[in-house]
Amino acid sequence: MTTAQPVFATVPLVREPRASVLAAFQLVEDARYLGSERTPRRRTRIRRSAERTVAYRRLARDLRST
Repeated sequence: MTTAQPVFATVPLVREPRASVLAAFQLVEDARYLGSERTPRRRTRIRRSAERTVAYRRLARDLRST
């Protein structure tokens, strides 16, 4: 064999995923999972705030009328 001849690999070259790629994928999956969990909490907090506002306005209206 001379240097002009190409060298063929006897083992097929399969690229293993690198740790940084796996870590990035895990971060994306965590963000999706945690992001979906936060939304109901935020909605619940907003709903409670709105309910409290309505209750305070009703109380103020009732106090003014008496």
